[in-house]
Amino acid sequence: MSAAPRHRPAAAPDLQFTTGLPGLDRTLLGLRPGDNVVLQVNDLADYRPLVTPFIAAATREGKPLIYFRFARHRPLIPTGHPGVQVRHLHPERGFERFITTTLDHIEVAGRGACYVFDCLSELAVDWYSDRMLGNFFMLACPFLYRLDTIAYFALLRNHHSPVATDAITSTAQVVVDIHRHEGRRYIHPLKVDQRHSPTLYMPHLWEGDDFRPVTDSTTTTRILAGDPQTWLQFAIHRPGPWAETLQRARDLLAGLPAGRRRLPPEARACYERLLRMAVTRDDRVLALARRHFTLRNLVDIVQRMIGTGLIGGKSVGMLLARAILRHAEPRRWDRLLETHDSFFIGADVFYTFLVQNGGWWLRRRPRGCTLDDLEAHAAQAAEKMAGGVFPEDIRHQFMEMLRYFGQSPIIVRSSSLLEDNYGNAFSGKYESVFCANQGTPEQRLEAFMNAVRTVYASTLRREAIHYRARRGLLDLDEQMALLVQRVSGDLRGNCFFPHLAGVGFSFNPYAWSPEINPRQGLLRLVFGLGTRAVDRTDDDYTRLISLSAPTRRPEPNRDDARRHDQRRADVLDLAANALVAKELDEVFPLLPPAVRARLTAYDADLARRVAESGGRSPAARAVVPDLDALLTAGEFVPALRDLLRTLEDAYQHPVDIEFTANLQPAGGLRINLLQCRPFQVRIQAAAAAPLLHRPPPARDILLASRGPVIGQGLANAVDRIVFVVPAEYARLGTQDRYTVARLIGDITRHRPGRHTPPPFTVLVAPGRWGTQSPSLGVPVSFSDINRAQVLVELAVMHAGLVPDISLGTHFFNDLVEINMLYLGVFPGRAGNRYAENRLLAAPNRLAKLVPGAKRWEKVVHVIEGRDLRPGSLFLHADPVAQRASLHLAPAGS
Repeated sequence: MSAAPRHRPAAAPDLQFTTGLPGLDRTLLGLRPGDNVVLQVNDLADYRPLVTPFIAAATREGKPLIYFRFARHRPLIPTGHPGVQVRHLHPERGFERFITTTLDHIEVAGRGACYVFDCLSELAVDWYSDRMLGNFFMLACPFLYRLDTIAYFALLRNHHSPVATDAITSTAQVVVDIHRHEGRRYIHPLKVDQRHSPTLYMPHLWEGDDFRPVTDSTTTTRILAGDPQTWLQFAIHRPGPWAETLQRARDLLAGLPAGRRRLPPEARACYERLLRMAVTRDDRVLALARRHFTLRNLVDIVQRMIGTGLIGGKSVGMLLARAILRHAEPRRWDRLLETHDSFFIGADVFYTFLVQNGGWWLRRRPRGCTLDDLEAHAAQAAEKMAGGVFPEDIRHQFMEMLRYFGQSPIIVRSSSLLEDNYGNAFSGKYESVFCANQGTPEQRLEAFMNAVRTVYASTLRREAIHYRARRGLLDLDEQMALLVQRVSGDLRGNCFFPHLAGVGFSFNPYAWSPEINPRQGLLRLVFGLGTRAVDRTDDDYTRLISLSAPTRRPEPNRDDARRHDQRRADVLDLAANALVAKELDEVFPLLPPAVRARLTAYDADLARRVAESGGRSPAARAVVPDLDALLTAGEFVPALRDLLRTLEDAYQHPVDIEFTANLQPAGGLRINLLQCRPFQVRIQAAAAAPLLHRPPPARDILLASRGPVIGQGLANAVDRIVFVVPAEYARLGTQDRYTVARLIGDITRHRPGRHTPPPFTVLVAPGRWGTQSPSLGVPVSFSDINRAQVLVELAVMHAGLVPDISLGTHFFNDLVEINMLYLGVFPGRAGNRYAENRLLAAPNRLAKLVPGAKRWEKVVHVIEGRDLRPGSLFLHADPVAQRASLHLAPAGS
């Protein structure tokens, strides 16, 4: 036999191949000369239906067809099949003779031949070696490739170690998994060399000649999560105690009766070790985990881990919540909950990344290090992390994980050791990054690693450092684990998104109507991705839903409610490979008609106004959000209410969650529970401080609100008011508004002396505090205002600038966590008052507090309570009655 050619000759221009299934050809974008096609199956019954049409097409076209017969299983091709040359091989005679004979036959057949191999898994049995199976493929595959052949191979999935599967996957041109789920057969391309389409790497339902991509997350997770995958071999990258403990747990689990919860002593010891190795060491969370996690749960977690270390608070919260629900009502929640198939990147990977890329020393907090020093060092460490390199074994596991997800969009979420625990929410302090997950495998890997770097670097952000400092956490071990989740939703056009997403609270801190029972919970709901539910970013609105009175809106009338409807939805644009915002009148037509009917309504008045104004497509633009059908019929409200109550009972503490909801055209519902944590609301906030028995005269009221009033009931003397003057602020350019935001930070950080208690401060401004759009309010960071006690938003400056508590956002969670009171003031509404002239009549103490700030005195007015009437400036707030008043006490009182 001559040596294999060093380079592949150019393929003959007329050399074309087919799978024999036109639908499969379209899915794989055709077979190309030289393709080695590996089909990974659980049963050879799934290999034969692909072999048969391939053989029929090859013989019909007169191509040389060789069947290598060497296994003990039933022949794939019947004896005497016309046009098929059967070559019998004998693996039991040794590797060298087997490979030599195989290559001889291939060389004799020459270019353009077609091949079918028996199941390769039997070679490992004969040779007692996965490594030799890999060696065979690494020799045969390139030889076949250079001769412009097409070869079919079968491999039993989850039967081989990475030394075989890695060699085969890296060498083959086409690798496809075959799955069965609920009586249906699916193909899932894992690798198709030098070909790409937006749905190529998604599972495809195989029905006749039709291979239809499965794009919705509900079906995809059901297909893949229930079928063992090669990524279960991640444990090989964790030798020593990790691999040993995992293998021991598997062995013990195999010997336990199905469904048994009470463990014998050895299994209990293994359970405790896994719990502390991977899940948590926090005593309160451990107690919850012991009640609801089984040994099977822990094995499943560790099998889906990349690296070692704890999986972090966000991952634990998500997993615990699901276990709690299934423990309470298994059948109900198995039907309603979307299956999760998340991966967990252990906290040790973060630490290793820091050390190997030179960031650890910069992150260290040496003795005498000030907060400013820490910020400066953190900025340098973040720069190193942005270009950091991952260890090769971690990169390999990232690629295996991405091969599993295919082209389904994913999100990389922070899950630090301290995050989402009792007392520490870290809301919005760390990043979460969506990956549209499009492009070549190499491009998808690079985008994923950039997302990981971004989340890692967010641990060094100023907001995160100040949060830890404020809560006394700087000296605690804070490592970043990661939660990698499949994005919930479906592909519609080029856009991927869930129907609905939001946050939920088991306790409603904003009871805007006497009909509302705060104990039945609250939702903040949006169309599309949940980013608009948790980030306070622009001039859009979300829907607040009391689960005790779901159609009762906070707005006083229908027109006001319509003005506060959501206008845009966040979606993943797979063509642009990016997260984008789209107008709802672009999104609604993408929904199935039956789903659209449950989420929208036609507004004839709006259609008429659009037509009269000359607007385009008045009918389409008059389709508006309308959730009444969803909220008054079906399972949505009862399911969310019961879900929150069940979780609060288990946690023995109010909880908040993040979730998505996808409606099925036939009327069903799927909820994806993404996150659960203790809600930092103080329930005693509902026990309001009583308002004055005799309300002060109108002339003494500086500000009054009839809602929203959120937070702890208060009756308190006020030392200082920081007032951003609406008319003057409206005249500023964008850059000056950022300067004003920093100035307010300087004011709130000012202390009259080390031993003087901080002043009780009320911040008052037009629009929204903490907005990222300066046209809508004051773009402060939370660390600029976290020393104030009360935050007031005024509905003044221009018509579109409306206060919005943004309940459920990271900003709101920060307010709740430090017990800051929030008031919205709507001048002109009954019960609201805004006495701007009285505020401006007081002396402005800005320049005294912040030397050099005199030029901003027209914009920022700092009022000391003693200047108005010594000891008589008071705030009374009653969140239950939704009433608040900032006023002067009557003279002589």
